Amino acid sequence: MSLIIAGTVRVPPETLDAFRPHMQAMLDASRGEDGCLAYSYAEDVIEPGLIRVFELWRDQAAIDAHFATAHMAAWRAAWPSFGVSDRRLFAYEVAAQRPL
Repeated sequence: MSLIIAGTVRVPPETLDAFRPHMQAMLDASRGEDGCLAYSYAEDVIEPGLIRVFELWRDQAAIDAHFATAHMAAWRAAWPSFGVSDRRLFAYEVAAQRPL
């Protein structure tokens, strides 16, 4: 059973450009992990600084390994400097998928 992690975080619009290299580093490292099937961030069109998060993982073991990586620790350590807040992420278990 695969897992989706989806939700939002907020970055003050005035620090977003400076934070982008950290987001890029996290994307690059996470996408290279075993078990990562998709990993993306998107800035909301209507709300500046609202970042939508979407991740797809092979299984819980892959997510557990992801949370233990050095790039995850560096990612979280950077948040206070850029005012990252209001983290609202949720995990969803996916039993099946089909094209729409």
